[in-house]
Amino acid sequence: MNTQERDYAVILAKGEYPTADTPTKILSEASFVVCCDGAANNYIKQGFTPDAIIGDGDSLHDSLRTQYSHLVHKIEEQETNDLTKAVRFLLSKGKKEIVILGATGRREDHTLGNISLLMSYARKGINVRMYTNYGAFIPCKDSCTIGSYRGQQISIINFGATSFSSEGLLYPIYDFSEWWQGTLNEATGDSFTINAKGEYLIFLNY
Repeated sequence: MNTQERDYAVILAKGEYPTADTPTKILSEASFVVCCDGAANNYIKQGFTPDAIIGDGDSLHDSLRTQYSHLVHKIEEQETNDLTKAVRFLLSKGKKEIVILGATGRREDHTLGNISLLMSYARKGINVRMYTNYGAFIPCKDSCTIGSYRGQQISIINFGATSFSSEGLLYPIYDFSEWWQGTLNEATGDSFTINAKGEYLIFLNY
């Protein structure tokens, strides 16, 4: 997803608020922003108004709960988290270009859960990426070419893929099974290609 060329929606979760240049720019230029419940507190504090707030509103500050009640969409079922509810809400609006921000930090268990959900969203045909204050997570399947720059730090997290090979990475990759085995690689030029059969997640460090 090239956020400079696409009309994308943003989901702002309740983790670490975007402060780095890349996620801050993405958030400010988004065509549609959905906040996961209490994430609206900081977003509104920064002078913005979300297009929707997903959750029961209990995490909103008292001064905001009444003022923005018309933007709150309560989804009662407890089988999924607010992030997935926000994704489903955007899908109901016909939006399949989605950037997720604020989904890491604070709670490590929520961080791992939110990162792993990216693959689930991609299986639904959503063009999704997650940006943190440190880098970007991109779900991939089979062969994938990613724009990069020489020296950029790259990690690959396997979700059951096989037949790994690569072009444009400093270190050769193989059919690893443990998440840590695909970390700490490096781009050697302005792009790299991962060849595989199956699903995996790429992390690009800024």
